Amino acid sequence: MQPKAVLETALYVDDLDRAEDFYGRVLGLEFISRMAGRHVFFRCGQVIVLLFNAEATRIASANTALPVPVHGASGAGHLCFRAEGPEIDLWKQKLETAGVQIEADFEWPNGGRSIYFRDPSGNSLQFGEQKIWGLS
Repeated sequence: MQPKAVLETALYVDDLDRAEDFYGRVLGLEFISRMAGRHVFFRCGQVIVLLFNAEATRIASANTALPVPVHGASGAGHLCFRAEGPEIDLWKQKLETAGVQIEADFEWPNGGRSIYFRDPSGNSLQFGEQKIWGLS
């Protein structure tokens, strides 16, 4: 057996309001839900992006109907969004217009291009072509 796909991924942020603005307004992800002080969730295609206040996820849930184990991380995480050739130029322009600094923009030795930037909490984000991983 092998997993079929990634259903959700989590990043940890230090300011939920800034994260919600960045992922919603700047990146245009579809808002799903928010719990003040704990999380904000978005949809990106068929994947759910969970943005958590790390400290809040280290506290056990009192909701016995949803016995999610404690979790959380510290330090910057990483998430790569898939984008194809010309889209990367458009994303670069949109990000720079929004005041987001592009940290790197390069072609991979095996083919494919990526740009790297950071969210307001310092998480490393990337737009990259599938072919950087040999996918078509």
